[in-house]
Amino acid sequence: MLKKIKPSVLSIIWAAILLPAMSKAQDHYTAEQRRAWLDKAEASKPALIETEKRPVRLVKLEADPSAFQGWKTVPAGDMESLYSRSFKQQSGTVVDFGEHLTGYFTFTIKSIRNFSDAPLRFKLTFGEVPAELATPFDPYPGGLSRAWLQDETVTITELPATFTLPRRVAFRYLKIDLLGSSGGFDFVISDMKFKAVSSVSTQPEPLQPGTSALISKIDATGLATLKECMQTVYEDGPKRDRRLWIGDLYLESLANTYSFKNHQLTKRCLYILAALAQQDGFLYASTFETPQLHAQEGQSFLFEYALLYNVALKEYLMATSDRETALDLWPVARRQMDNIARHLDSKGLFQPESAQKEGWWLFVDWRDGLDKQASLQGIMIYTMKETIELARKLGKEQEVATLPPLISKMTAAARTSLYDAKSGLFLSGQSRQVSYASQSWMVLSGVASKAQAQKAMKALATSKNAVKPGTPYLTHYYVAALIQSGLHQEARALVENYWGGMVNKGADTFWEAYDPDNDKLSPYNFFPVNSYCHAWSCTPVYFIRKYPDIFR
Repeated sequence: MLKKIKPSVLSIIWAAILLPAMSKAQDHYTAEQRRAWLDKAEASKPALIETEKRPVRLVKLEADPSAFQGWKTVPAGDMESLYSRSFKQQSGTVVDFGEHLTGYFTFTIKSIRNFSDAPLRFKLTFGEVPAELATPFDPYPGGLSRAWLQDETVTITELPATFTLPRRVAFRYLKIDLLGSSGGFDFVISDMKFKAVSSVSTQPEPLQPGTSALISKIDATGLATLKECMQTVYEDGPKRDRRLWIGDLYLESLANTYSFKNHQLTKRCLYILAALAQQDGFLYASTFETPQLHAQEGQSFLFEYALLYNVALKEYLMATSDRETALDLWPVARRQMDNIARHLDSKGLFQPESAQKEGWWLFVDWRDGLDKQASLQGIMIYTMKETIELARKLGKEQEVATLPPLISKMTAAARTSLYDAKSGLFLSGQSRQVSYASQSWMVLSGVASKAQAQKAMKALATSKNAVKPGTPYLTHYYVAALIQSGLHQEARALVENYWGGMVNKGADTFWEAYDPDNDKLSPYNFFPVNSYCHAWSCTPVYFIRKYPDIFR
């Protein structure tokens, strides 16, 4: 029988793996701190809830220019029609499980005529959306590993057989192709089942009476997205990349606070990121759990994600009143502020070219051509204000005494250098670019007055050249900015049109990248490798439940 290893023992194991490399140079945190953080991360690890699911129907793929990415499914029979007939006549069958699932697939095969004198070979292709099953994967043009695509070759040598695919998959649809079999015998697939896994063990409170059908559907789809991504960490996507990212953690934790309330998972993720921080004390943007906890070393320093860790910690404290954890992790939050002034000019304006020359990754959104100066200026001011608020709640104001004057200086620089009074818009970079990202972060940071905020947000609608969001990630901050500006009806309309647009195009869970005008938008040059259940897309749950008067 396997014995559960105590957290203290695990921390020793991890320390033996992680700390020797850190000992070669001075570490900003002590070995004792890191070991304690690892212990606390392990103590907060949730159990995975396993649920058996079975397919509900057979479907057929049909090309349809009006459908999402040009493909839809239509009913093609019940499961008994698959189980009761020779599979040799049914190669290419598409099975529909009726909902998005994450976990492990099992199927059973048995002979119905003669004995097999050769192996059976199948190709299993799992798809989150129909177009994944209809689009040839090869030759592969994508910018990420081809191995993320969920097609597997399975060889069965003896019958009867029950086979469980070792790989965890995330999908709704399964296409089964027969690649090889003996000519003198026949067989059936007699059963299929799926072990779905998630750490979600509670049901959120129902929405208020009178909530519209569309808002209710958006909320349900957001909850499904969040549930699938809540594994033993907040994963960014259960299909891809299956790791913990700070930006996703922050948004998932907001939605979780207003729905499943699994605050232990948030605590675990905060501790993991702290324990695996760089030697200089700054945070890696992402971490992995297997084969042991480790950071994604070699990745460029993702500046704004490190800053957003502080906001996630503050929100965790607000949701839980867990001062002990917040105080324990305060040194990590405090350290993230030490980069703020590093790439400012004499006026206090952020210089992205200088940061990028140092190797920093400035993200903001997956949108080609987006100038990020104004957005980063806003993010820096916003996260400084949130860090000061966290410090106040912990009695640590003196440790951030340098931040208020820096906020004033950077705010004045933004108002002087980035604001165009004639158009009422904030302009970014040497090209004086107008973007949704710039306006959103100038509003959220408080650089814009309420009157300026409303003018800027309204002006976006008539600005023909404004760079729009490419993902639900930035769209979240756009909604938040509309709400902060007092434009509540515009915020509701955006949620209904953007996330409701995904719902109306058949989304079971919300997608990583979505442009209403381009269904095949992909940051990776190949839309099937996109994640169609992605953590940063779940936040309508947060808006709908935090602001019921707006989204009723």
